[in-house]
Amino acid sequence: MPETARQIADDLRARIDDGEFGPGARLPGEPALVRDYGVAKMTANGALKLLVAEGVAVSRPGSGTYVREFKPILRDATKRLSRDQWAAGNSIWSADIGERPMTVADLEVYETDAPRWVARVLDLGADDRVIVRSRRFLVDGEPVQMAVSYLPANLVRDSRIAEPDSGPGGTYKRLAELGAEPVRFSEDLRARMPSSEESASLAILPGTPVLEICRTAYTSDGRPVEVNRMLLDAGAYALRYSFGS
Repeated sequence: MPETARQIADDLRARIDDGEFGPGARLPGEPALVRDYGVAKMTANGALKLLVAEGVAVSRPGSGTYVREFKPILRDATKRLSRDQWAAGNSIWSADIGERPMTVADLEVYETDAPRWVARVLDLGADDRVIVRSRRFLVDGEPVQMAVSYLPANLVRDSRIAEPDSGPGGTYKRLAELGAEPVRFSEDLRARMPSSEESASLAILPGTPVLEICRTAYTSDGRPVEVNRMLLDAGAYALRYSFGS
């Protein structure tokens, strides 16, 4: 019999996965959990809060805790960044969401001086500039990610990368057309709590952390051609990385 909030939360998650509680269903409340699991009210409350923090459930004050209706996105980093994906003219997002509707909001594309950290990552000179692509992504109508990409302006200034619509295959296919095809990527990932502004932009549930991913794209000769800082709603994602032998 589960005894801790973590164990109860895991048990409830398993029951959700098995279909006992479908999307939008009301989960057992504190009194029911106290009775069914033989735990204190505080432990029952902690179990429900864990499910909310993990994005599995949503709390509606005065009503109860309900299974979240949004299906988490499986972000397969290896698949989405493969050449077969973008070279065919597909968005790398299609590897994550399939046929689910995705929209881009708050898109801004502009040229500016390179921030110091960006200049360091892209190996730029003190006077070099970058093209910035800043946007927010919504899946099934819900905001799930904010992203800001930086690319050397002297490389991409006269391409569609500097336009709002970068065309089929996106930035990476345009880079390939410019003779700067990305063949290797590195990603630095960390989890943290969001700022109030970030919470508002992503409509993050209370207590939910964000995942900050900073990706750098390199050409075959090791030249960095893009750095992209992404902020993901941790409750909306599952991450997958595949490694060869």
